[in-house]
Amino acid sequence: MALFKNYLFIIILLSTSVIFAQQQENPFTIKWDKGLKVESLDKQFKMKFGGRIMVDHAFFSQDKNLDINFNPLTTTSGTELRRARIFTSGTLYGNVDFKFSIDFSGNLTTVKDAYISVNDIPYLGTVRAGHLKEPFSLEALSSSKYLSFMERPFSDDFVQQRNNGILVMNDFYKKRLSVQAGYFFNEDNSSDDKAANGGYAITARVSGLLIDNKKERKILQVATAYSYRKPSSKTYRIESRPEAHLSRLKYIFTGPISSVRNLNLINLELLYINNSFSFQSEYLSTTINTGISNPTDTYGFATYYGQVSYYVTGESKRLKNSYDGMDRISPNKNYGKSGPGALELALRYSSSDLNDQDIFGGEQHDITIGVNWYLNPATRLMANNVFADISGKGKANIFQLRFQIDF
Repeated sequence: MALFKNYLFIIILLSTSVIFAQQQENPFTIKWDKGLKVESLDKQFKMKFGGRIMVDHAFFSQDKNLDINFNPLTTTSGTELRRARIFTSGTLYGNVDFKFSIDFSGNLTTVKDAYISVNDIPYLGTVRAGHLKEPFSLEALSSSKYLSFMERPFSDDFVQQRNNGILVMNDFYKKRLSVQAGYFFNEDNSSDDKAANGGYAITARVSGLLIDNKKERKILQVATAYSYRKPSSKTYRIESRPEAHLSRLKYIFTGPISSVRNLNLINLELLYINNSFSFQSEYLSTTINTGISNPTDTYGFATYYGQVSYYVTGESKRLKNSYDGMDRISPNKNYGKSGPGALELALRYSSSDLNDQDIFGGEQHDITIGVNWYLNPATRLMANNVFADISGKGKANIFQLRFQIDF
């Protein structure tokens, strides 16, 4: 509670300092635009306040083969507050941006984003420093508020989303070409440690908009990313749930890999939007080096997914920008007297192979069916069914529900 009060005090302090520092020269307007926004008349100072609440329920089942290989399920259902987050973001003097967000789910208080950006620097574009997302993977860069499925695919277990670091990003050719590159401090692939020291990562991403037709609602984006990582702990591991956060079982896992010298991760992306239809796919491979030149000292693992979605009610997915990924969906007609809201149908196939040489982490293939009902731009109900096939070991089924509000 004391920590929460400290964070709340920081948010209030930021808010009042921006508003009152300039109120005599530039009066501010306050409005609701999918979140509470404060803005000076000359648009040099802006502030937004928002948050999200995601409440999940899940029901599990597995066959007898998995009972034998991984023990029987200790519970067949569960519920959790998946995310409970508040944030403030804004612009100071027209060219300095900031964001500060914290999450209170899981009986923990965690800083998610805490960064400062300086924009419009000649030749460089934007320089951002703080605790932020590394430019790697469209699905990881996109906010959880706007994903088509309740959980990200297996690729999320290979990628550490946020780290302390410095990021440089710029757009070229009328934003058709985007480049992001950064230096980050990290411990390992699962620490998400905001005070890490010793380990580091160099991550870069390039994306290109081959088609960007807003009138016809068509987008084709391709991207590739590379990350060189040197964990200070000298250990690395990959382990995956069956794309259900409430699952207590991780059916595939490498176990700790010791004496790690460095890692090389490569990711390929494809996004295609055509009116109400969309297709998205990524392929990620990681090479773990534990020696100098002996091939047996190198391990390689890979994962990929492909997903399609369709808005029955006529809406279309939106791409916010290269770095921020997907954007908010607004129903053509909100649920209520005026209409039914928006309905999205989605299907995803994902695969992960954690077997190589003397590591038998397992191989898993998931098929996820999703139905999303958007009551309005801030409220969404989600239903997912995951069919998990753990190669040679058995099958599992998870049905999930989410109640979500965000602004």
